[in-house]
Amino acid sequence: MEPISHFFYSHRLKLQFWDWGTEGKPTMILVHGGLDHARNWDWVARALRDDFHVYAIDLRGHGNSQHAPGALYTLAEHVLDLSALADVINDYPIYIIGHSLGGIVSLIYTGTFPEKVKKLVAIEGLGPPPNHHIHAPASKRMRRWVEGIRKTEKREPHSYPNLDAAVSRMKEANPHLSDDVARHLTLHGTNWNSDGSLTWKFDNFARGFPPYGTNIEDARQIFGQITCPVLLFWGMESWAADPSTDGRANVIQNHQLIKVANAGHWVHHDQLELFLEETKKFLLAA
Repeated sequence: MEPISHFFYSHRLKLQFWDWGTEGKPTMILVHGGLDHARNWDWVARALRDDFHVYAIDLRGHGNSQHAPGALYTLAEHVLDLSALADVINDYPIYIIGHSLGGIVSLIYTGTFPEKVKKLVAIEGLGPPPNHHIHAPASKRMRRWVEGIRKTEKREPHSYPNLDAAVSRMKEANPHLSDDVARHLTLHGTNWNSDGSLTWKFDNFARGFPPYGTNIEDARQIFGQITCPVLLFWGMESWAADPSTDGRANVIQNHQLIKVANAGHWVHHDQLELFLEETKKFLLAA
């Protein structure tokens, strides 16, 4: 069975989500990472829909969702959109799985509305490490953001002459991907231009790190409000820092961390079977 496409409105934006079924099962929402799309979850959704009613959201500016006027892509807006979808579904408490940006959004949502989440899985979702420029002094953050947006305004979206070229770029970003997975992700992540070339669906303005909203102390305070069980994944070949090193994970009251060998940032692609085994064990435990 293929998922059914639906749209909902949040913050005056028309956003897409995919409904994988199954009616009568507890609600599960899948939240993808930055510059990605909801169909990256297809393998996970198929494996979980026997036990959950699975939905996958296209975040604003990603997939088939509307781009935000003025490029409003802070964590606050993404959390707002997740909240809107959860209210549309209206089957609390829900289960959530988030990756990267989607993991951060899911953790913040859960810390803000702890009574609405039953269990949460976050793949590399604690945000940029402490040495990232987003944690620089405020004046430097603001200057870097303004200059970055000004450069983006002059930048044309990159195009690829054919599908194979776009697939090659996908595999360059994650060498662990098989040819079939890379092709699937590329087909669902690109649009065709009139000359037969392809461009990515995501909004280039979603690339930037806004100068506010990712403060580590704020994150620790919000994460400390999470009351449900949380499962964290970290790929040992990832550029992201070990979640146990900077203290943000430690404030989550009831969490466990799985460090995955032979996996980078996309643990659910790089080690799918292990990810599904551990996730199902966690989600279905009493």
